[in-house]
Amino acid sequence: MPLLQHLILVGPMGAGKSTIGRLLSDQLQMDFVDLDKEIEQRSGATIPWIFDIEGETGFRERESIALEEVLAEPAKVVATGGGCVLKLDNRTKLEAGGLVVYLSTSVEQQLIRTAKDKNRPLLQTGNPEQILNDMAKVRNPLYASIADLIIDTNAKSPKLVVQDIIHFTQTI
Repeated sequence: MPLLQHLILVGPMGAGKSTIGRLLSDQLQMDFVDLDKEIEQRSGATIPWIFDIEGETGFRERESIALEEVLAEPAKVVATGGGCVLKLDNRTKLEAGGLVVYLSTSVEQQLIRTAKDKNRPLLQTGNPEQILNDMAKVRNPLYASIADLIIDTNAKSPKLVVQDIIHFTQTI
């Protein structure tokens, strides 16, 4: 049975938000929106291209607009981008927008899961491990501050994470 509110997945890149979001949408019979894919569809451009042309600031503006519009729609499973929580206004919208699940993961797992992914503009320059560590210091407390549920995805299959989230939704 679908939830009456959005189920919003937050967390760092490589935590499994898109994979788990698709599985959750099937299990809960809800539509799924990957915010990054939504931004690409709306703009007709890839995220790396947007970063190249508009910089991170331009991308974050597009992200805020897409988030607001998606959260105004009927309840869905929503996977956010890793940096969506950087703006206070976005965190406020996420908290008010539904049930927020923080999918946490270690930097080591992020490195493994993103190693061959060229669609991660923030990892294309410099030392990816240092970049991820720096991001974690800033972003992890922000994810935790808005989360209704925190799940460590390091040693769990996506199906087990989905079961944990569904169990949690049945207890609220």
